[in-house]
Amino acid sequence: MLGLDPPAAPEPVGSSELAAQLAGKLCHDLIAPASAIISGFELLDDPGMADMRDDAMSLIKSSAQKTVALVSFSRVAYGASNTAEDFAAEDLRRLAESIYAYVRAELDWAVELAVFNKPAARAMLNLSQLGAEAAPSGGVVRITAHKEAGEILMSVEATSPRARLRAETQQGLRGEALSEGLGGYWVQAYYLSALLRAVGGRVDAMVGEGRVVLRARCPA
Repeated sequence: MLGLDPPAAPEPVGSSELAAQLAGKLCHDLIAPASAIISGFELLDDPGMADMRDDAMSLIKSSAQKTVALVSFSRVAYGASNTAEDFAAEDLRRLAESIYAYVRAELDWAVELAVFNKPAARAMLNLSQLGAEAAPSGGVVRITAHKEAGEILMSVEATSPRARLRAETQQGLRGEALSEGLGGYWVQAYYLSALLRAVGGRVDAMVGEGRVVLRARCPA
């Protein structure tokens, strides 16, 4: 008689709810630069604002660049459109830098690993964005990654006088459903936790005075 493994415990959040929350976060991230582009064109169309033409063009250009940066980042961090199974660390660095161009924190990319598999690449990008959110008033976010004993070990350390990790982000990192707070902060952390659990990895967080550390493990 064949033994059967017990059924896996269901995820606390269904796939449809997770997809809805991720879509909400992406819309929230994109609405500001998209609205700024429209505002720029409205300035160009207003005859009474002719002296603002250069400012309008600058607003349109910077907002379009931010929109492209967010879309390019999200395609790898969340999407399945890229068929590549491996990602060069240099490509991930460029994607992370494109996001850090629009936040106050400074990125310190100290990654030793040259190539990431797809789950680790997605985890790395989500960790980098969570690191930026942990230092909203500025500071330094140091990102490292190396391979050890068949695993890819990733670390993000945000150092800032006002470093913090929101309660809903901590819930998501623990793989818990959102109980209260903002879904946009929770869903990325939960997605990261679920992504790593699905491949046999994990993510942990440590919060201290002026310092937030996120560590993740992913099979290599």
